Amino acid sequence: MATPSIATERRSPRANPSTWGAALNGIITLWYRDVLHFTRDRARIIGSFAQPILFLFIFGTGLSASIGPLGGGGAGQEGVSYVQFIFPGIIAMAVLFTAVFSGIAIVWDREFGFLKEVLVAPLPRWAIAIGKALGGATTAMVQGILMLIFAPFVGVSLSLGNVAGLIPVMFLTAFALSSLGLLIAVSMKSMQGFQLIMNFLMMPLFFLSGALFPLQNLPGWLTAFTRINPVSYGVDAIRHLVLGTGSPAAEQLGLTVLGVRMTPLLDMMVVLAFGMVMIALAVRRFSVQE
Repeated sequence: MATPSIATERRSPRANPSTWGAALNGIITLWYRDVLHFTRDRARIIGSFAQPILFLFIFGTGLSASIGPLGGGGAGQEGVSYVQFIFPGIIAMAVLFTAVFSGIAIVWDREFGFLKEVLVAPLPRWAIAIGKALGGATTAMVQGILMLIFAPFVGVSLSLGNVAGLIPVMFLTAFALSSLGLLIAVSMKSMQGFQLIMNFLMMPLFFLSGALFPLQNLPGWLTAFTRINPVSYGVDAIRHLVLGTGSPAAEQLGLTVLGVRMTPLLDMMVVLAFGMVMIALAVRRFSVQE
């Protein structure tokens, strides 16, 4: 008679609904904490627009005068201006920088002792990682949505359908990149070390993503780097939706991998796979934290 009860006790940590309830509550709490910090920090929100606006209106407008329309050339097919071409890339830039640098909160929490309190709480380590990744993804997605305000100023017309499609694309891209930032942050002991690694990593991720120039007709070695860059697929999906899926400009300027023309769905499958690997590695790193 004792054997069934022992077996039941051994299974109870996995089967107990309260365990999953505590994990869900922890995820929501950590997510809400990061979102709340973001919404209360107006200087951070305003300051995060500085670099994207600099690239969009100064870099983009300046080069538009020298670079002709892109993605046109066919009969009756009009291309897009350079500033319209980089607009999706600048949206991705806002998402990239906000998502990856959200990991600095982990380093900050470690230095001030909050992370230790979270780690000793009756909460699964995977729930901590997912909660932090979702918080970073949400704030980064909001940054991307706010960038859409500038669409009329660069001559881009967005329908409600396009905006509705952009929201999950930006969130999934942000989640993958937030998981990357989380993976790096959980291994860092100081904010200086995290910022050094991020500054070294961010520029290649951004410049090799197709945000600022088309990815066609590049040298072979450069093409290889752009295809293994996860941000390239986020930029391509955003560009398809901003310029209009199926439009001549979106098709001609779209990403091709091994002869396959990428679509927003295929792009998001790649981003999802990358995000799952990053969050799994981040969870593993969290599981060995003391």
